[in-house]
Amino acid sequence: MDLGHTAVLLLELGAVLFGLGLLGSLAGRIGLSPIPLYLLAGLAFGTGGLLPLDAPEGFFSTGAEVGIVLLLLVLGLEYTAGDLVENLRRQAPVGVVDLLLNGLPGAALALFLGWGPTAALALFGVTAISSSGIVSKLLTDLGRLGNRETPAVLGVLVIEDLAMAAYLPVLTGVVAATTTGDALLSVSVALATLAAVLAVAVRHGTTVTRFVGARSNEILLLRVLGLALLVAGAAEAVHVSAAVGAFLLGIALSGEVAERIGDVLAPLRDLFAAVFFVFFGLSTDPSQLPGALLPAAALAAVGIVTKFGTGWVAGRRAGVGPPGRVRAGAALVARGEFSIIIAGLVLGSVPAAFGSLVAAYVLILAVLGPLIPRLVDPWVRRLAQRSAPPRPTPPRSAP
Repeated sequence: MDLGHTAVLLLELGAVLFGLGLLGSLAGRIGLSPIPLYLLAGLAFGTGGLLPLDAPEGFFSTGAEVGIVLLLLVLGLEYTAGDLVENLRRQAPVGVVDLLLNGLPGAALALFLGWGPTAALALFGVTAISSSGIVSKLLTDLGRLGNRETPAVLGVLVIEDLAMAAYLPVLTGVVAATTTGDALLSVSVALATLAAVLAVAVRHGTTVTRFVGARSNEILLLRVLGLALLVAGAAEAVHVSAAVGAFLLGIALSGEVAERIGDVLAPLRDLFAAVFFVFFGLSTDPSQLPGALLPAAALAAVGIVTKFGTGWVAGRRAGVGPPGRVRAGAALVARGEFSIIIAGLVLGSVPAAFGSLVAAYVLILAVLGPLIPRLVDPWVRRLAQRSAPPRPTPPRSAP
């Protein structure tokens, strides 16, 4: 029987989405993030994979763009403009150490492989940023939200998220430029636009919130999603990146409306985020993955060590003892959604091997990230026993 194009399209899309649901369920049962499984699904369904599909690339590419917008919009909803300024001021020393310690190995590898400055800048971000989603879920699953080192861990995640607001415009400005002069101009325009939007968010955030607010969840969803796409498109037009535009819109929204928006958008965010990860896998040539495993594994090993270093510095600055510093570093190991977002922004401007390296790198650390805190726990307990002050010997009673 000859099936029509629409029937084949719906059957393939239905199979992909249903399969993603099964993969997400499997990941939850084994205690892993679904991100590596979504990436593997994209590699399997893409050109050169085990089961290539004919579903139009336009659906996945558009869905991936929407996924980036929703991921960063919902992330921005977690902060206010005041939080942004305060956290940047308070956490700046730890943030600088974190970004340099973890980003420089990635940039050095890209330059060593001869991929050029754009790839070096992108791989800097890929290796620097931990996965907020994986780390937050890990802390919850392990019951560590009340631990002394947890505020230090969350502080690192916050400063990384906020640093992306400045990093992404620079990256997209460099990608869009063809000469050094164009790059400087694009970056200047992007940062000026960023500053202007932040000023609007600080001074007129309540006005924006009232503008999109509505009693009906349906109307609220349509207003916020429409405005997010408009802002993202306008940001992209001036080379600020759609992701940053959505992030800044989320920061501008506040109060009860922001909480409602987060709840209303959560299912859409999860759906399109899954499409985004699959699209990255579809865009990666699986035949190049074996060759990327060795450098990715080496970069992941360095990344594990440097995140432990970040956790040690952040914990020490917060007055946490050595066992808590080790737990903080172990919690920060995972890379995931942000690394893929950064790589997705430059895929057309860097060598094809770049995508394979990032895919392998994220696969390794998204799997090891939830496992390492559990593996180091016995050693941390022994360290805690050794560093604990000796108990005073009770006085002997007189005969």
